Amino acid sequence: MSDLSDDDLLDALGVSVAPIKVGGRSQREERLIAGFEDIQRFYEQHGRLPLHGEDRDIFERLYAVRLDQLRSLPDAFELLTPLDHQGLLSADALSMGTQIDDLDDEELLAELGISGDADNDITQLKHVGTFEERRAAEEVANRTPCINFAEYKPLFEQVEKDIQTGLRVTKRFVRDASVEAGNFFILSGQVAYIAEVGETIKAPNGSNDARLRVIFSNGTESNLLRRSLQRALHKDEAGRRVTDPNNGPLFGEEWEEGDIESGTIYVLRSLSDHPYIAQHRDLIHKIGVTGGKVEARITNAALDPTFLMADVEIVATYKLASINKTKLENLFHRIFSPVQLNLSIQDRFGNPVHPREWFLVPLHVIDEVVGRIHDGSITDVVYDPKTASLAVDAD
Repeated sequence: MSDLSDDDLLDALGVSVAPIKVGGRSQREERLIAGFEDIQRFYEQHGRLPLHGEDRDIFERLYAVRLDQLRSLPDAFELLTPLDHQGLLSADALSMGTQIDDLDDEELLAELGISGDADNDITQLKHVGTFEERRAAEEVANRTPCINFAEYKPLFEQVEKDIQTGLRVTKRFVRDASVEAGNFFILSGQVAYIAEVGETIKAPNGSNDARLRVIFSNGTESNLLRRSLQRALHKDEAGRRVTDPNNGPLFGEEWEEGDIESGTIYVLRSLSDHPYIAQHRDLIHKIGVTGGKVEARITNAALDPTFLMADVEIVATYKLASINKTKLENLFHRIFSPVQLNLSIQDRFGNPVHPREWFLVPLHVIDEVVGRIHDGSITDVVYDPKTASLAVDAD
């Protein structure tokens, strides 16, 4: 048998014996109560006491050892009896089918992930999360096929498109952040849509909670508790919130990485003597965004493949405030992608390059796009090369 005392074994099982008082109870008393509540939840879920045995789940064996110890300690028995509405402390373990494991306490603790080596703290439980963390993980994993997924599939397709074009962005999820109907998140590599939010209920710790209907982009769904989803998103290093598709990504009030306090959209025309460029000079325009002076941006243009290895002239500028340079440039690329200039030129070292920010588009259409960005009507607009005008994207 192990030489561990009762208190040492309780420490190994995660019960602190420190006599510090917290809210009228010592830390040891608080941990005793929390440990007993885990056992009560197990009993409510399975309708029986936790059992010993090598064929049992690791947590069930842990609860069985913990219950034995709580029964054997007079102060623990006295503390927990008023909370024991199921009679777990006084129940006859043998009459309820408990099978005593042949392992001694130290061997069982080792199997439960508690090391007794000198190099390790025997009071630390390894690889075992809290009850709330385990419940959150189980709920996230408990998904079923979504029968009416066809109704939601277009939403996921649109969200993916919005992220690619910069109309939506993803942000790191913050613990206890809001979760509302219509929100999109990224969890475990899947986009999650909050289709429904149930009535507010009280969690065991007294906080508000609600049952959610969450649809995932792989065609499954889950009835998660809101707090379980929040914990899972916070724990997932890749967990993200997907923002709403409004003007926020370009002109948001919340400052984000890549934002500039003020900037300029500039439109340039190339002075290159390349035959194709010279033939279509009035239509070939470069569209960019800079936080500095446009004149400084185009210095030495003749040496820069970005500017087609030729001098350029500024044909239009638009001043903006609180913008995200990358998102705005991506938006222009999305709208004018059908007429992106497909031209290969050589840099000064003779290497071929393919500039991306040049488009075959009339200046008046660029002016209209900037106007739509300002008034928020730019969503789902594309350029139609056949009519040389903007049109609503049918996709």
